[in-house]
Amino acid sequence: MVLTRIGLAGLAVMGQNLALNIAEKGFPISVYNRTTSKVDETVERAKQEGDLPVYGFHDPAAFINSIQKPRVVIMLVKAGAPVDQTIQTLSAYMEKGDCIIDGGNEWYENTERREKAVTEQGLLYLGMGVSGGEEGARHGPSLMPGGSFEAYKYIEDILLKVAAQVPDSGPCVTYIGKGGSGNFVKMVHNGIEYGDMQLIAEAYDVLKSVGKLSNDELQQVFSEWNKGELLSFLIEITADIFGIKDDKGDGYLVDKVLDKTGMKGTGKWTVQQAADLSVAAPTIAASLDSRFLSGLKEERVEAAKVFKAGGFSDILGNQSVDKAKLIDDVRQALYASKICSYAQGMNLIRAKSTEKGWGLKLGELARIWKGGCIIRAIFLDRIKQAYDRNSDLANLLVDPEFAKEILDRQAAWRRVICLAINSGVSTPGMSTSLAYFDTYRRERLPANLVQAQRDYFGAHTYERVDMPGSFHTEWFKIAQQSKM
Repeated sequence: MVLTRIGLAGLAVMGQNLALNIAEKGFPISVYNRTTSKVDETVERAKQEGDLPVYGFHDPAAFINSIQKPRVVIMLVKAGAPVDQTIQTLSAYMEKGDCIIDGGNEWYENTERREKAVTEQGLLYLGMGVSGGEEGARHGPSLMPGGSFEAYKYIEDILLKVAAQVPDSGPCVTYIGKGGSGNFVKMVHNGIEYGDMQLIAEAYDVLKSVGKLSNDELQQVFSEWNKGELLSFLIEITADIFGIKDDKGDGYLVDKVLDKTGMKGTGKWTVQQAADLSVAAPTIAASLDSRFLSGLKEERVEAAKVFKAGGFSDILGNQSVDKAKLIDDVRQALYASKICSYAQGMNLIRAKSTEKGWGLKLGELARIWKGGCIIRAIFLDRIKQAYDRNSDLANLLVDPEFAKEILDRQAAWRRVICLAINSGVSTPGMSTSLAYFDTYRRERLPANLVQAQRDYFGAHTYERVDMPGSFHTEWFKIAQQSKM
């Protein structure tokens, strides 16, 4: 048989779909999976989906030897120990100059550890974020490869064709940077995705619980929003969800879905990294906390009983609202909150890039997220333009265009949050986004009092606004004397 151009190991749905995508773009591909039935399934799918050049192998040695040199193998296996096991299995048959690419959602430091280890064997390594879910993998994902630039050059021709293609801005792939930068950028992408989904859920809650919109009305609203500034994959699928009837009973399926959100860890990692780097990411953190609270379903059911018994209804008051006005206000609040969420994610990426010397280009990241990935949105065009105008932009909030957009929407944003609070509907993402904006735009904060308290009980010292230097005051002694 003629040698293939590339190999892929790990044939769960994402792996199968990416393999078929690569083959469809004209690159013959070898595939391998520890559970051999998955290999046969993938080869069969390739036949059915257009007789694509996919070649299956049950044996790792035969798999590696079927690929042209220098060999390139993409792994799509579960993060953690399975990745190490797969590297160990495959690298035994690989030669100096061959390349391994991890396409999973891996912790960036694991990628850096593995890159170091395989480099000692003479192999090249890339950690590549892949976003877009099953559909993206099959028809065009957003790809975020980081690590060996030499390895990237081996497969640049493949990635440029396999990635999502966006008119006017090209394929949704770029070489991210050294080390674990590709995985780190994908992790923050997922953190932004957490924030986006939470903000959309809050918009839904306010419209449904306070505005009393039906699922039909919600579908119309989100479909309409998807024609304007909120045009995005997540708004589009939200509109779809509201229109789907339950096939196992009456009514709409969305109302039968248990209100308990799962997670795989990237959102948590994003918030931990933000804390480690002293970068405020309250919108992303609020979305994570909301998932934790959603998991307490049984406790929430009992809490509702306790408070109902005390005369506390689920939705407070019986506010009569102007539906059209509320819909417009919520749209503006959602957009303004999204700006804050993306600003936090971009600041986190920049802080890490500075710490690690990665030299990441934020405008280029916005460009490759415009297609294929879960957070793809027309809004990313504006973010790219903001960083094109000023690559050293301190925060998206102070870009002249975004600053104007927030100012134009802040009255509606505040109205929605006040209405939600007075109705007893929690909007943690929107509320903390507004708090982030209000904190960032103020020249002076009450942090002077907190620092005075720290100096009072812990002699942590403080700086002054009127003279340079570090100061300590015997607050306790002075206070005691004044009480005498």
